[in-house]
Amino acid sequence: MPLDIEALTPKELTALINQAKKRKTTLSKRKPIAQARKRVMQAAKNEGYTIAELFGGASAAPAESRTRSSAPRKARKTTGKVAPKYRNPENPNETWTGRGRQPRWLTAFTDAGRNRDEFLINPEG
Repeated sequence: MPLDIEALTPKELTALINQAKKRKTTLSKRKPIAQARKRVMQAAKNEGYTIAELFGGASAAPAESRTRSSAPRKARKTTGKVAPKYRNPENPNETWTGRGRQPRWLTAFTDAGRNRDEFLINPEG
């Protein structure tokens, strides 16, 4: 949430400036993050561990080579091919398995008041 400095009183503005100066001093005393990361990685290595072992799967690579998330991605479960469940009566080549987004042709029919079950390929099963 941005701070509206126009609405601050002179006393509040002075307090804000003092806070900002303290924060700037604190930040300027800190060592660069790359240097801190290197020291932590070296300490872990000296003890025979990797960063991933110590902190649960986070990559030990520098931030520049990482993707957006530092957490490892779970592999998606792949499923096999599924037989089509619905068929377009106007164009029998257009089918839909019932997974994912409903195709435009079926949406057009259902928007016109028709029931999706009318387009089932095998209504008994």
